Amino acid sequence: MNKKEVLNRFSHLEKQFQELQQDFSLLKSDLVQLMEENHQLSHENHHLRQRVEDLTQDEPAKHEHKAAKRVGEGYDNLARIYEEGFHICHVYFGTPREEEDCMFCLKFFN
Repeated sequence: MNKKEVLNRFSHLEKQFQELQQDFSLLKSDLVQLMEENHQLSHENHHLRQRVEDLTQDEPAKHEHKAAKRVGEGYDNLARIYEEGFHICHVYFGTPREEEDCMFCLKFFN
């Protein structure tokens, strides 16, 4: 083997080594980025799980509040209908009410 061939071979290996170093460097930066993203997503996942747990623990109280609100809204709607001159009792429901009060409708309010 002559000196020129050895030198060419050495240059070729050097070039391959530099390319390999660049590939390792890119791979390392990708790995660092993936690790940071994984850490961030794990952290976010932990907080979301806590939030879901908090919401599911508060859920029965909210349902009670919503049910009470619905009952209050229904009661208010019936009172408004009664004031507009219609029966709200089970006997005459929805029919126009005379000027006098209906004892069945009034029973609902007591």
